[in-house]
Amino acid sequence: MKIILPPDQYSGKLRAFLEPLVPPGSAFLDPDGGWEGLAGEKLLFAVALDEGGCNAACYRMLSVLRRAEGLLDGCTAGVVVTGVGELYTKDVARDVVLAANLAGCAFLGRPLVEATGSLRNFRVQAQIQGTDEATAFRLAAAELIGRLEAWTGPLPLRRVLALHASVRATSNTLALWEMVRRELPEHIEIQELCLLNGTVADCNGCAYTACLHFGGQGKCFYGGPMVEEVFPAVRACDALVMLCANYNDALSANLTAFVNRLTALFRQNRFYEKRLYGLIVSGYSGGDLLARQLISGLNMNKSFYLPPEFCLMETANEKGSLAKLPGAAERGAVFARRIAER
Repeated sequence: MKIILPPDQYSGKLRAFLEPLVPPGSAFLDPDGGWEGLAGEKLLFAVALDEGGCNAACYRMLSVLRRAEGLLDGCTAGVVVTGVGELYTKDVARDVVLAANLAGCAFLGRPLVEATGSLRNFRVQAQIQGTDEATAFRLAAAELIGRLEAWTGPLPLRRVLALHASVRATSNTLALWEMVRRELPEHIEIQELCLLNGTVADCNGCAYTACLHFGGQGKCFYGGPMVEEVFPAVRACDALVMLCANYNDALSANLTAFVNRLTALFRQNRFYEKRLYGLIVSGYSGGDLLARQLISGLNMNKSFYLPPEFCLMETANEKGSLAKLPGAAERGAVFARRIAER
């Protein structure tokens, strides 16, 4: 295992924390020293943030990753981020995951262990485990490293579920999906569900015990199409494709409601071997903002596996303009092959 550790004044403490947890023979690497020979490796990105939630070496690493297509082909990774303050640990983690993923790196489901300066974010886990916050943090990091070391890849792809909240007659997002869908191999079963017009009410934040009770039955207290159609489809699929139109630099209300309501199913089901993909079409810009939302909501939180180059982002505004973009059909075909082969 290779541990990518951008150096700063706090990275030595993070290294000392990780050294007893990583497998024997693991190597700690300074990303400023180069990226040669990493293809196909198990990677752990370990980032220590300063009082301002920054790490200058991490930003240099992001600059390399964002310009290096294929640099991390065949790699699978997890992430550990520590902070002095209470903010920015997850924000930095999302940046690292997106940049490394677009450079060819896959990420485990729930790939992030983050520790804020007070360790207050481990208070609930510590209470459940009957221990203190520092021990809960160490156990979480050890669990992540163990899963990364043992990971052999997702299950074979047989069934794809595509979710959207768009109107087919006018949607550039669905036009992009059709370019991808028609290139998928015939042996892959495809199910498409529309979450439009309030068919999925948002989560109302039931008590944990109530959510756990209904989730154990594959249900939710509020029922409806989410329980009757969406939950069974999620359980049956091997890959989830989120079709995301970007209007206001955020997932639409219905797709956000889907992520929130999925908590009930997640209470009793982990999705480690289900792949997550995203098709994102922006009217102006900001597709990367939605990609980060998919990463944090469904990969980091709900445990979906993130395949290499998990998302395809396009910019198209006027009705029908997506189909006129130079090379759009070719990019859709490449993305379809990526789904089928990875």
